[in-house]
Amino acid sequence: MSPFPDDGGNDPRGGRLPDNASSEPPATPRPIRGVLNQGKDEEWRRFLRCVEAAGKGFAIGAGLKGGLALFSILVRLRSRRSVGSSARKAGAITNEDAVVEAVKETLRYGLFLGSFAGTFVSVDECIAAIGGNKRTAGWRALVAGLFAGPSMLLTGPNTQHTSLAIYILMRASVLASRCGVKSKRFGNVCKPLTWSHGDIFLMCLSSSQILSAYILKQGSLPSSYKSFLNKHGGKNAVILQGVKDIACNIPFTNLEAIEKYYKTLGVDIKLDPHMKVPCSIIHGNQSCVGHFFSFLLQAYKRALPVYLPVYLVPALIVHRQGLSKRPYAIMGKSLLGIARSSLFLSVYCSSAWAWTCLLFRTLKRCNIPMVAMGTFPSGLALLIEKKSRRIEISLYCLARAIESFFTCMADAGLCPPASKLKRADVVVFSLATAIIMHCYACEREVFRSKYLNVLDWVFGVPPASDDERDKKC
Repeated sequence: MSPFPDDGGNDPRGGRLPDNASSEPPATPRPIRGVLNQGKDEEWRRFLRCVEAAGKGFAIGAGLKGGLALFSILVRLRSRRSVGSSARKAGAITNEDAVVEAVKETLRYGLFLGSFAGTFVSVDECIAAIGGNKRTAGWRALVAGLFAGPSMLLTGPNTQHTSLAIYILMRASVLASRCGVKSKRFGNVCKPLTWSHGDIFLMCLSSSQILSAYILKQGSLPSSYKSFLNKHGGKNAVILQGVKDIACNIPFTNLEAIEKYYKTLGVDIKLDPHMKVPCSIIHGNQSCVGHFFSFLLQAYKRALPVYLPVYLVPALIVHRQGLSKRPYAIMGKSLLGIARSSLFLSVYCSSAWAWTCLLFRTLKRCNIPMVAMGTFPSGLALLIEKKSRRIEISLYCLARAIESFFTCMADAGLCPPASKLKRADVVVFSLATAIIMHCYACEREVFRSKYLNVLDWVFGVPPASDDERDKKC
């Protein structure tokens, strides 16, 4: 007897099937089919969330870095038109090489942020799928942020990002302190962190280290930041060397070079090799007050191109929905921010020279401690910025100041150099992003709304209908 039913409708067990019976397998019950479809929908949602996060992260990284690179190339093209052909020789980087390098940097940072966002969401969804949303809600984002941190390596395996890692760590510290302030256990300990003018004090403290290093020890600063200071500091290297000689109490080595430099500007000056105050080195025949105002105008022109991408690129991302409804209001606010921040940077740089000149002339001498003291009040220029941006700028400068300080300490033999700590920047960055992403998932109220909007847009908010996420972390 055949084990399969024949065309006559025989039962496999040997009998004949009833006339109204079907040989097809029974249909899946509706509840089971619904569960299967729901599972497929959940898997598809998780997959889409990972892909969208990676794509949006890439768009932000490439957009920000590409915007900055575009402005730097435009400035480069404009500046190279004003120099002669003799200055373009001697192995100068061509415009084509600059464009290629800018494209590479744009792709690297796009891959970095895209990989970070994709890795975070992937790890977050995997842990939730295995351990359950509710049981893992308190620590899942912490682990996902830790795993996403090494994405920094995509910017270049041999490229150290110590300043970026320290800055992100500062941001994580601020968020952690906000969590501590509202905590019953640590509220009293963290209360001093709520000082309303703490950002101004941090800026003054950072300025003392950064601007002193700019004059006395530029090697302790990151190369990109050193180039930024050399541009906006507005002084030729021979002038900085002259101020350094008098501050370090060593014989002048380049007074003739300083005089020749001023002659190229149409200023005929004779410097005294026995001077005690470097004002004539800093601003030639100008008075200290006259130099402040003339430098301020020049510094403002240099600052405008810096803040154009800083305001316009985020406006296209953060206010992407409202831009079509009220474009004039949003663009007007962005232009006002550009003007305000440019004024801050120009006042910051010009007041740095004004404060040092005032201190040198008052005490009639110049040394290293006085350079640090004279550059400290420069941070007061941060009061020009609106309150919401002050902490951002002060933390950014504090990260550079910390890196410069420890580099000086390492050069003095008081601590090991950062180069001996292999990829310490990745470790610090990973720890910082773990804290930040944990706060994003469990302590959302410590974020400002505009940052939450960006984070929610990139990483995606899990569906509110999931009953396992009804509770807070």
